[in-house]
Amino acid sequence: MLPDDHTAEASTIVTALDTARSIALAPTDNFPEVFATSRMIALMELAAARAMQPLLGAGQLSVGVALNVRHTAATPVGSTVRAVATYLRTDAKLLHFRIEAFDDAGSIGAGEHARAIVDTARLVGGAERRRRSSGGVTREIQ
Repeated sequence: MLPDDHTAEASTIVTALDTARSIALAPTDNFPEVFATSRMIALMELAAARAMQPLLGAGQLSVGVALNVRHTAATPVGSTVRAVATYLRTDAKLLHFRIEAFDDAGSIGAGEHARAIVDTARLVGGAERRRRSSGGVTREIQ
């Protein structure tokens, strides 16, 4: 178990590859050149995964299983974004974290995130079984 209020952080400098515009898949997808919500969430998850590192044994990793987050402010390219995960509680096998993100001007998002500890080989094996059951077909997103 983690100590109450245990925290971990992750930070990045926003580049064009981190923007909502960069996730467009079709010419008709029109998004602004600001920090993408998906990238903010990834940074928040990374902070929570770092918080769980002391609990992991050999051959284990943590995976995200639930997320409830709000993205409340736009962040331009060149800004530093920092995510902070703070341990809240453990329910059964899930560890819950308060997650927050900040840029140079202040808060840009917050929410709650749950993670579980899993066996790496079992996770990869399950993914491989899913790939085989789909016939190895990759589908293009439209």
